[in-house]
Amino acid sequence: MARRALNIFKHAGSDLPASIVVFLVALPLCLGVALASNAPLFSGLIAGMVGGMVIGALSGSQLSVSGPAAGLTAIVAAAILKLSSFEVFLLSVVICGALQLILGFIKAGVIGDYVPNAVIKGMLAAIGLILILKQFPHLIGYDKDYIGDEAFKQSNDENTFSGLLHALKAITPVAALIGAVGLALHFFWEKFTAKKKGFIKLVPAPLLIVLLGVGINIFFQQRSSGLGTEHMVNLPKADSAQEFFSFFTSPDWSAILNKEVWITAITLALVASLETLLSIEAIDDLDPYQRVTNKERELKAQGVGNMVSGLLGGLPVTSVIVRSSANVNAGAQSKLSTMMHGLLLLLCVALLPNILNLIPNAALAAVLIYTGYKLAKPSLFKAFYKKGWDQFIPFVVTIAAILFTDLLIGVLIGIGVGLLFVLRSNFKTAVFVVHDNNKYLFRLRKDVSFLNKPIIKNKLEEVPEQAYVLIDASRADFIDKDVIETIEDFMIHAPLKDIKVELKTGTFRDYGFNKVLPIKQKEEQIIRQHDKTLEEVESI
Repeated sequence: MARRALNIFKHAGSDLPASIVVFLVALPLCLGVALASNAPLFSGLIAGMVGGMVIGALSGSQLSVSGPAAGLTAIVAAAILKLSSFEVFLLSVVICGALQLILGFIKAGVIGDYVPNAVIKGMLAAIGLILILKQFPHLIGYDKDYIGDEAFKQSNDENTFSGLLHALKAITPVAALIGAVGLALHFFWEKFTAKKKGFIKLVPAPLLIVLLGVGINIFFQQRSSGLGTEHMVNLPKADSAQEFFSFFTSPDWSAILNKEVWITAITLALVASLETLLSIEAIDDLDPYQRVTNKERELKAQGVGNMVSGLLGGLPVTSVIVRSSANVNAGAQSKLSTMMHGLLLLLCVALLPNILNLIPNAALAAVLIYTGYKLAKPSLFKAFYKKGWDQFIPFVVTIAAILFTDLLIGVLIGIGVGLLFVLRSNFKTAVFVVHDNNKYLFRLRKDVSFLNKPIIKNKLEEVPEQAYVLIDASRADFIDKDVIETIEDFMIHAPLKDIKVELKTGTFRDYGFNKVLPIKQKEEQIIRQHDKTLEEVESI
């Protein structure tokens, strides 16, 4: 036990500074998701705390961070309106967690392994671009939409691009100054500390940006030109411990037989599990050590987390890419960072709400834009372009689809495009035909599906009279029954054109081909079958 505790703190020098970065990123996102979900603001913070401390402790992932997800806001907002109270909705969250536990035990996590790498990279790049596009308005003081919104259509009747245009017409000078200085400091600090050693390397840039932003705003407030509360973090405050604990609520168990509660729970479980699996796959890809997370363990951890969150009054929780990416970029090496960020949320919200409310949104936007830049670097696009169209197009389509829809729909579209390229590649390489004078070689490779049937049929019919044909199926992994039938039909009528056919199958399998029969034997077989059918008919 003691050894395990020591192992947790093994990378504390990297993990503790990273936890501060994740805390600063998570704070506005937790509040923003709760606001967009029409839920109590504190419910988003509860979800962040549980995602850090509970799921962080149980998860097998060293770098993933869990919390309330922007991808669930539409489902949550609709469910809260449909159900009779927020407490009834909390019951759905608890049931959602129980269902995720079941998904973990039946090993449903394997789904995440079937997402192509181009789609995963496209998803990360899309999230990066969304952060840049969505946070730029906050960077210059246009705070009409909530921080953390990832949807193309925004809650304020604008979209990603119209929001940018409106922001340029409504710049708040002090916010723009804080945002510009913060963003410049982030890029400078990374280069400045790259070759440094000692304490200075442990100081996280986001903490300096927040402190600088608070200082700049206080300076202008003393001259009556500082930012208003609409441009600041807005935490719910409690005047006493009793009032603080009143923010935690319990589910309404009397609604356990309500059909709508179960429909909401099942929907949340499916969507939250898919988002978690996608996020875990992406974060494993970003991990400098390329560690692989046990997906079943992750689903179980998420299940327990959602049950605890629902029991305490929190929103549903998933593994989230933005906070996880910030964790990776901050240099975290183990799950201690995730757990500490959850503890920081709890302590700071309970003890320091007035201080946290001094933080300008523009300073936090600078941190998020930098995170977005790290996810969507131009070099990533160049690298995929060099890999070829079969990688680049699914990558770009995934990005575009996520930008104009949402994460899940965009990923599904990207997977669909990726599958088309797999089918196209297999279609082109599955059948190889070459000839020298009247000698023809038909080589079947990989998976020969029914899609290859037309080309095989046409090529066989083009074989001239008195030719020799070798059909080599020994290198095929799979041959569709339709293709087998096409080849056998050709072998039956080939002697009519004086074509000699030889079929070569694998050493240990014949793929379902009938034994190669001379034409007369085949004719006799057909006649016998015909006579047998006639006898059966006459006997009726």
